[in-house]
Amino acid sequence: MSKIQLTKEQEDTLIDMSLDARNYAYCPYSKFRVGAAVLTDTNEYFKGCNIENASFGAGVCAERCAFQKAISEGHKKFIAIAASTDVDTFPTPCGICRQFMAEFGVDILVLLVRHDRSIKTMTLRELLPEHFGPSDLGNSEP
Repeated sequence: MSKIQLTKEQEDTLIDMSLDARNYAYCPYSKFRVGAAVLTDTNEYFKGCNIENASFGAGVCAERCAFQKAISEGHKKFIAIAASTDVDTFPTPCGICRQFMAEFGVDILVLLVRHDRSIKTMTLRELLPEHFGPSDLGNSEP
């Protein structure tokens, strides 16, 4: 269980930003909009959306898009991420996104946001048990 606790304001901001980010999704093939918002340890937010490509492997998921925007601005420590879709189920990040996020710590809170704003909160460690990370290569976590 994570020791990280979000304030109501942080949680609401992550939810709002992830739901808004869906509006920018470029998904002409799957028609499956995904939005994400990440919170850094300096209380800054970055959002991202899924971006598809005719060469399917060249697309990027919303979760990685949000992380990449934050990382490109110098952030490497994260508190939480919210991911949302238009469906009635709680959207879990794909395996590639889980592994990507694990590079930056497995105690990150992951808010799975349904279209009606209901959420299920887990840690990345719960979503990716027995993860492979920097310490497996002799490096410390960022």
